[in-house]
Amino acid sequence: MPETPSSMVPLTTQMPLFSLSDGNGNPWSKDSDKQGMLIVFMCNHCPFVMHVDSLLQELHTLCERNNIQMVGINSNDIGTHPADSPENMVITAEKNGWTFPYLFDEDQSVARAFHAACTPDAFLYNDAGQLFYRGQFDDSRPSGGEPNGADVKNAISLLVEGQSPPEEQKPAIGCNIKWKAI
Repeated sequence: MPETPSSMVPLTTQMPLFSLSDGNGNPWSKDSDKQGMLIVFMCNHCPFVMHVDSLLQELHTLCERNNIQMVGINSNDIGTHPADSPENMVITAEKNGWTFPYLFDEDQSVARAFHAACTPDAFLYNDAGQLFYRGQFDDSRPSGGEPNGADVKNAISLLVEGQSPPEEQKPAIGCNIKWKAI
């Protein structure tokens, strides 16, 4: 399977504003009272996302405990990848017990604004909306290792403690976002 790295947007980049709906068509809005926000670009079919699917709810629980909002965003072209349709997003979320909003970026404008490149691709922002962490969940891959989210968890801890971002941030590796033909 081809591996695509994340684009590693510069730290302190301001979070783009966006408005999306979940797989059921319910609109979502950012909670401004949070200490930060974790955004994960993901999908239903990618083996790299499936490798961390049980970890995603654990990260959501950690985020909730630390007053950080978390959302998943699916930006894949459902014309070429119907497994990533909004209906299948709802099924996937229910199957995995995800309670965080799983949003659909039908026109792919949000993925482009964030410079998201792969799934999963994690972006952690501080309360001022500045990029604090971007990259991999941990060193595991579908070909080996149990996912533990060590890199994202460490970044969350540093953010909550008011520390500087992690010095070493490794690109996420995953399936490329399935872009629509332009």
